[in-house]
Amino acid sequence: MSGSLGDMGNLLRQAQEMQRELDRVKEDLKNHTVEGTAGGGVVKIDITSDRMEVRRVEIASDALGADKGMLEDLVLTALRDALRKAEQYANESMSKVTGGLNLPGFF
Repeated sequence: MSGSLGDMGNLLRQAQEMQRELDRVKEDLKNHTVEGTAGGGVVKIDITSDRMEVRRVEIASDALGADKGMLEDLVLTALRDALRKAEQYANESMSKVTGGLNLPGFF
Protein backbone atom coordinates (compact mmCIF):
# COMPACT_ATOMS: atom_id res chain seq x y z
CA MET A 1 0.00 0.00 0.00
CA SER A 2 2.85 2.40 0.73
CA GLY A 3 3.96 1.94 -2.89
CA SER A 4 0.67 3.40 -4.11
CA LEU A 5 0.98 6.37 -1.77
CA GLY A 6 4.49 6.94 -3.02
CA ASP A 7 3.24 6.78 -6.59
CA MET A 8 0.50 9.30 -5.77
CA GLY A 9 3.03 11.64 -4.20
CA ASN A 10 5.22 11.33 -7.26
CA LEU A 11 2.27 12.05 -9.55
CA LEU A 12 1.34 15.07 -7.44
CA ARG A 13 4.92 16.42 -7.67
CA GLN A 14 4.89 15.90 -11.45
CA ALA A 15 1.55 17.72 -11.75
CA GLN A 16 2.86 20.62 -9.66
CA GLU A 17 6.00 20.83 -11.81
CA MET A 18 3.88 20.81 -14.96
CA GLN A 19 1.73 23.60 -13.53
CA ARG A 20 4.86 25.68 -12.80
CA GLU A 21 6.07 25.10 -16.36
CA LEU A 22 2.66 26.04 -17.77
CA ASP A 23 2.68 29.24 -15.71
CA ARG A 24 6.16 30.03 -17.08
CA VAL A 25 4.98 29.44 -20.65
CA LYS A 26 1.89 31.61 -20.12
CA GLU A 27 4.13 34.44 -18.88
CA ASP A 28 6.39 33.99 -21.90
CA LEU A 29 3.39 34.20 -24.22
CA LYS A 30 2.32 37.49 -22.63
CA ASN A 31 5.69 39.01 -23.46
CA HIS A 32 6.21 37.42 -26.86
CA THR A 33 5.11 39.18 -30.03
CA VAL A 34 5.07 37.91 -33.58
CA GLU A 35 5.13 39.87 -36.81
CA GLY A 36 2.81 39.19 -39.69
CA THR A 37 3.68 40.64 -43.07
CA ALA A 38 2.15 41.09 -46.50
CA GLY A 39 3.30 42.45 -49.81
CA GLY A 40 6.92 41.62 -49.13
CA GLY A 41 6.92 43.63 -45.92
CA VAL A 42 4.85 46.54 -47.21
CA VAL A 43 2.44 45.92 -44.32
CA LYS A 44 3.63 44.61 -40.94
CA ILE A 45 1.50 43.83 -37.92
CA ASP A 46 2.80 42.78 -34.49
CA ILE A 47 0.54 40.87 -32.09
CA THR A 48 1.03 39.20 -28.73
CA SER A 49 1.15 35.42 -28.58
CA ASP A 50 -1.21 35.08 -25.64
CA ARG A 51 -4.28 37.21 -26.35
CA MET A 52 -3.57 37.93 -30.01
CA GLU A 53 -3.59 41.64 -29.13
CA VAL A 54 -2.42 43.96 -31.93
CA ARG A 55 0.57 45.97 -30.75
CA ARG A 56 1.74 47.68 -33.93
CA VAL A 57 0.63 48.26 -37.51
CA GLU A 58 3.19 49.55 -39.99
CA ILE A 59 2.38 50.47 -43.57
CA ALA A 60 5.19 51.51 -45.89
CA SER A 61 4.67 55.03 -47.21
CA ASP A 62 4.91 53.88 -50.83
CA ALA A 63 1.86 51.65 -50.22
CA LEU A 64 -0.29 54.65 -49.34
CA GLY A 65 -0.67 55.41 -53.05
CA ALA A 66 -2.19 51.97 -53.65
CA ASP A 67 -5.89 51.66 -54.16
CA LYS A 68 -7.98 51.28 -51.03
CA GLY A 69 -9.08 47.70 -51.74
CA MET A 70 -5.52 46.51 -52.29
CA LEU A 71 -4.30 48.15 -49.09
CA GLU A 72 -7.17 46.60 -47.12
CA ASP A 73 -6.26 43.17 -48.54
CA LEU A 74 -2.61 43.66 -47.53
CA VAL A 75 -3.61 44.59 -43.97
CA LEU A 76 -5.93 41.59 -43.74
CA THR A 77 -3.24 39.25 -45.09
CA ALA A 78 -0.64 40.58 -42.62
CA LEU A 79 -3.10 40.19 -39.74
CA ARG A 80 -3.91 36.60 -40.72
CA ASP A 81 -0.18 35.87 -41.00
CA ALA A 82 0.44 37.27 -37.51
CA LEU A 83 -2.49 35.33 -36.02
CA ARG A 84 -1.26 32.08 -37.59
CA LYS A 85 2.27 32.65 -36.26
CA ALA A 86 1.04 33.55 -32.77
CA GLU A 87 -1.17 30.47 -32.60
CA GLN A 88 1.65 28.26 -33.85
CA TYR A 89 4.09 29.71 -31.30
CA ALA A 90 1.59 29.26 -28.46
CA ASN A 91 0.77 25.68 -29.48
CA GLU A 92 4.44 24.73 -29.79
CA SER A 93 5.27 26.32 -26.43
CA MET A 94 2.44 24.53 -24.64
CA SER A 95 3.17 21.25 -26.39
CA LYS A 96 6.71 21.26 -25.01
CA VAL A 97 5.25 21.20 -21.50
CA THR A 98 2.27 18.93 -22.03
CA GLY A 99 3.95 16.50 -24.40
CA GLY A 100 1.22 17.13 -26.94
CA LEU A 101 -1.61 16.24 -24.55
CA ASN A 102 -4.69 18.41 -24.79
CA LEU A 103 -5.29 19.50 -21.21
CA PRO A 104 -8.46 21.61 -20.97
CA GLY A 105 -8.25 24.45 -18.50
CA PHE A 106 -4.50 24.83 -18.69
CA PHE A 107 -4.50 27.16 -21.69
